[in-house]
This record gives sequence, C-alpha cells and structure tokens, in this order.
Amino acid sequence: MERHSFAMELKEGKKNDYRRKLGEIWPELTAFLDQEKVHNFSIWNCDSLIFGYYETDENHEFSEEKKNQIQALTAKIEDTFTWISTPGENMRLMYHNFGVVRENKELIRHRMFMTKLKPGCKEEYKARHDGLVAAREGKIDPGPDSNFSIWSAGGYIFGYDEIDTTMETEETPEAHEATVAWETRQLGIMDWITNDCDWLTGEIHSASVRLAWHN
Repeated sequence: MERHSFAMELKEGKKNDYRRKLGEIWPELTAFLDQEKVHNFSIWNCDSLIFGYYETDENHEFSEEKKNQIQALTAKIEDTFTWISTPGENMRLMYHNFGVVRENKELIRHRMFMTKLKPGCKEEYKARHDGLVAAREGKIDPGPDSNFSIWSAGGYIFGYDEIDTTMETEETPEAHEATVAWETRQLGIMDWITNDCDWLTGEIHSASVRLAWHN
C-alpha cells in the first residue's frame, strides 16, 4: 500500500462554495476512485485549511488520461482554493508509524491535526521525529496507533492517525508527564492550528472536521 496526501487553502469567504461544489462533483469523484482502486480517501478541514489523504496499491500510477480526468474534476472547484502542496505530488513525509494497519475501520478512531512551523524549523521538526522512528529500531508497533503519518508543505504540518480504540488505555501519570514535556518542547518550533494542545496552552483553536470520506 502507498499513502498519498494533498493540501490547499480556501480562498476568503469560499468555504461554503467549496463544500457545495465538492458535493456536486462527489458522485463523479467517487466513481473515479472506485475505478482506480483508490482506498480510504478523506478530506479534512480546519479554519481555511484543507487536508486530503488516500491510499493506492503499491506502484500504482495514474495514466495521462486519468491525470486529465483529475484535472477536469479539480477545475470545477479550483476557484475556491489555492494549492499548498504541488498538484499530483505528495507532500514531504515527516514521520511515519504505520504499525499494524487494520482493514476493518469500524473500531478505528481518526485523529487529524494541523500546525504551522516557525521560520527555519522544518529540519528540526524532521530530526525530532526521525529520532522517534529510530527509537523503534525497526520493530512493528502493535498499536493503538495503526496508520500514523505526518506530512509537510508550505510551512504547514498535517498529521493523520488511525487509532485502534480496542487498544486505547487511560494515560498513566508517567506517560502524561512525557506528553507534556514533548508538546512543550514542540511549542518552540511550531504553533497549533487545531485544538489538540489547547489543554496545555490554554488557547482556543478549532477542531479538525472530516468533510468527506470514501472507502
């Protein structure tokens, strides 16, 4: 399986138009996804930002004809947004913990978060998360995170996580202390857009909302 992502920013006052036009193209879009065997497609929103995630079979590539179909669909809605990522290309993968990916999504909880990197902090963010990957020493994480990836483009961070709810447990005092230390340190290199750390900072942000999903 290969994972893909994209991001865009809604033009001022165009959020309702984006949602309406997405609904208008949805039947044609989902038919295309089914035809091309694109799985686990979802679109998320917080404030003016849009994040998209989807999966394909390994080594899958769209033909030129299919790329033209994508462009034609995008043209019907592109007056509502500007691209953050490069169309047709993945954003930079900053972190991954794919673990044991669950085919059955009924007991999966999704978490999607967004942050804005402080100037010059992109490589520091990547290095810190490379350290987390290295600490696993190549071992498969059984969960509860089962399909966790973090992407970056245009100075933004977009995280997508599928969490097995049957494996979740309450955070221990020691784990909470470690979480506070990590998130406090992260505040030195990024600012939150979603509300994931409002409990720590006392600030108020919007939650990410899944606008659309197609399996």
